[in-house]
Order: sequence, then structure tokens, then C-alpha cells
Amino acid sequence: MYRTAASRAKSLKGILTRNLPASRYASSSAVATGSSSSPGLFSWLTGGSSGSLPPMDIPLAGVSLPPPLADHVAPEKLKITTLSNGLKIATEMSSNPAASIGLYVDCGSIYEMPYCRGATHLLERMAFKSTLNRSHFRLVREIEAMGGNTSASASREQMGYTIDALKTYVPEMVEVLIDSVRNPAFLDWEVNEELRKVNVEIGELAKNPMGFLLEAVHSAGYSGALANPLYAPESVALTGDVLEEFVSENYTAARMVLAASGVDHEELLKVVEPLLSDLPNVTRPAEPKSQYVGGDFRQHTGGDATHFALAFEVPGWDNEKEAIVATVLQMLMGGGGSFSAGGPGKGMHSWLYLRILNEHPEVQSCTAFTSVFNNTGLFGIYGCTSPDFASTGIALVADEMKAVAEGRVNQKHLDRAKAATKSAILMNLESRMIAAEDIGRQILTYGERKPVDEFLKTIDQLNLKDIADFTSKVIAKPLTMASFGEVLNVPSYESVSKRFH
Repeated sequence: MYRTAASRAKSLKGILTRNLPASRYASSSAVATGSSSSPGLFSWLTGGSSGSLPPMDIPLAGVSLPPPLADHVAPEKLKITTLSNGLKIATEMSSNPAASIGLYVDCGSIYEMPYCRGATHLLERMAFKSTLNRSHFRLVREIEAMGGNTSASASREQMGYTIDALKTYVPEMVEVLIDSVRNPAFLDWEVNEELRKVNVEIGELAKNPMGFLLEAVHSAGYSGALANPLYAPESVALTGDVLEEFVSENYTAARMVLAASGVDHEELLKVVEPLLSDLPNVTRPAEPKSQYVGGDFRQHTGGDATHFALAFEVPGWDNEKEAIVATVLQMLMGGGGSFSAGGPGKGMHSWLYLRILNEHPEVQSCTAFTSVFNNTGLFGIYGCTSPDFASTGIALVADEMKAVAEGRVNQKHLDRAKAATKSAILMNLESRMIAAEDIGRQILTYGERKPVDEFLKTIDQLNLKDIADFTSKVIAKPLTMASFGEVLNVPSYESVSKRFH
């Protein structure tokens, strides 16, 4: 990523050198040896009138250097304050000049009733629109004036709203963020406009087979709340009134966390408390029930490709160690496409790439995925093959999952997966917005934020037996299978399920 910047700097230097006198860019040693009747460039600093510059290894007179930084500067510890109504405020200070502030709500598609299916999807699109205090135009101008960035995300269990800008704008950031979440106007014309975009987005989902099948394995694999669609179905008529009722029922203080990265805790409290302390203190409801059952989903659309996904239930974040094992297993299996820009494929040293993509050109894509929730989750493999190779491709994927369960993975594969998992965690947390999101979502899940060192330690302690035992336990559960495209050659659910037993 820095190579481009370096090459541009080199080009710029060359342009400047060509267009300006060379003496402007001569080194200090060259200038020192040259004769000049005029005072030296830095003579005003040293008090002298000599035409030569002082050597670079002699300190300038009267200039005191600040003490050097320590070899290791520990980040400030996370601070959490719970308001009287149950809302939590969490901050983690940093030396970065910018800050990220997010409001995270324990409310996702699992809380949707039949009459409001897709409400969270539409709320994601309606984020930072007109409020009872601001028009959309004014809101955009205020965010632009502080140089801020905003984002919103909807998942099956949580909603997130985030704003990012320089620290000097913290009061303005908080005010805009809370106004947008607490006081949305839900104007009819804005709701209708976003509904049209939602329908277009749903139509585009068919062009993203992997995303489509990830939705399908949830609807086929679960009975209950987790089977609710993440996307708004066209059959449900969502209105501003429906959204307003959904927000009033679910956006309560005990189900909210305001998390910030790069903000002083006491400073944030002074701004936030007057704006959120009047939220209703309603007891946090129990999470809607979901049960993993397994199942089969098929949609025949024809074409020259067969897309499929095989998935099994894994523990959720309430079983932290096994959820981490599932993440490492995903990295170990890896995979990717048969071709990607810039190289022959992604994850080319991973299990699926070496043993399937590299050996069978009929397989166009083969990638492991995870979808982990509070109490349950899914681990699976998505694949894309030519239609006449679909049956063989599915059998190959099943056999490779069995091979991992039988302990055929060696220490080299595991070490690579563990290193890749740790790198992904640490590199993601370098982002302020991801750090704020991690704080908010962990507090919603655990009631606290667990130190990253705990996750890294758990990863380091994993061994080959842990991976084999975990995979054996996973594939012993009912299979969830989904296929899309040319599915006539996809084998029956029963025949695929038998391959794992």
C-alpha cells in the first residue's frame, strides 16, 4: 500500500528538481564546502555570521530536546460507566488525533415480528436521515463541516451507528449521533425512497451467489428467530409508523452501549449523560429462541454454474474457546477463487486451495465461512463448480472436512492458521471504528470487554487434537445444505449427509 505513495513522492521530487535550481536541494555537506559571501542559511539559529552551515552531528546552541518516549507505551485501560437507566458508556483513550464514537443496540432481525420483517434492514438504510431536529440536508452539512464519516450496520442480533472525526469535534459528533438514533423523523418520502433502494438491493443479491446462499443456510438451518431474513422481504409493507413502533419498543437504555475509541472518558460523560439519561429504564428482554435443525434449500435458475454451501452448527460466543476454534478452523480451511486480480488466488497455502482448487480446475471457487452469534453459530464451505462437476465437487468438500476431523492436518497448517487469525484480529483493531465497534459489541454480549490478549492466548494454546476433536463434533450434527443456479446434478440431501457419518 505504501509502494504507490513512495513512487509518487519520487516522481514529485524529480519534477521539483528539474524545475528548481539544483542548489536549493544540495546536501548540507555540499553547501558547507562551497564559498559564499552571504550568511549561512541557519546562521540566525546559531548567532553566527559564517557562510558555512554547522555539521549535522553538533547540537544547535540553546535548543533542548524533549525526553525520548519509552520503548513500550501501554494504552489507557477501558473505562465503563453505567447510567441510572442502565445504558453503558465505554471509552478507550488513544494518542490518535481522531476519534470514533458508536451507539450499539441489542436489536437485530431476530427481534422482528411477521408484520415488521426487514425493519432492521430498512433502519440501516434510514440511518442519518432527517430527524425531528434536523433536515437531512442540515445533517449532511454538519457532518461535512467537521470532516466526519458515518456508517450504520444491521445484523441478526445487533444494530450499530458510528461517527468518526477529529477529537476537537467530540461534542458535535455525540449530538449528531444521538439525535440520529433517538429522534428519526421517518418522513414518508424518505422511507419510500429507501424502500425502492432496498428492493433493488434484494434484486442484486441474486448476482451474489455466496451472499444469497449464506442467507439460505440460516433460513434452512434454523427454526425460530435466527431463520428471520436479514433482508427486507418484498411481501411486507414497511412504513414510517412501523419503524417508529419498532424503535420505541427495542431502542431502550438497558439494550444500548455508547462506545468510543480515542475519547477522554470524563469529557464524553459530560456530553452524553444529559442526552441519554432520560431514555426509558426498561428491563432487557430475553433473546428470542432459535433452534438449529439442519435442512436443505435449492433454487434452480439454470445457467452454467452450480453454487452450493454445506454448513453445520458450532457453539456461539457464550462458549468462547470453541467459537475461537471455529475461527481458526475457518482460517485453516481458507480457500478462495481459482483466479483473482494480482495473483493466482487468495489463501493459496490453505487447505482447500491446496487440495481442491489447485487439483480440480472444474472448481471455480471454494471458501470456508463462519457466522457466529451469542448462543450458536454456523461453520461451512461455499463452492462453485461447473454443473456436470457439482456432485463430485460436493463430495470433495465433504471428504476434506472429514480429513480434518480424522487428524490429517499437520502442525505447519495449524501454525499458519493461528498466525493468520492473530494477524487478522490485531490488524482490524488498528482501525478506530473497528475498535469502537469491538468495545460496543463485546459489552452487549459479555457485559464487559475482554482483553485481546485473552483471545490471542487461547489461539496459541490450540493444538492439532483440538482441531480434530472440534471438527469431528461439528460434522456429527445435522447438515445444512443450500444450492443455487443449475442444481439438477446436485445430489440428494440424504446422500451428502451420509458422507459425514
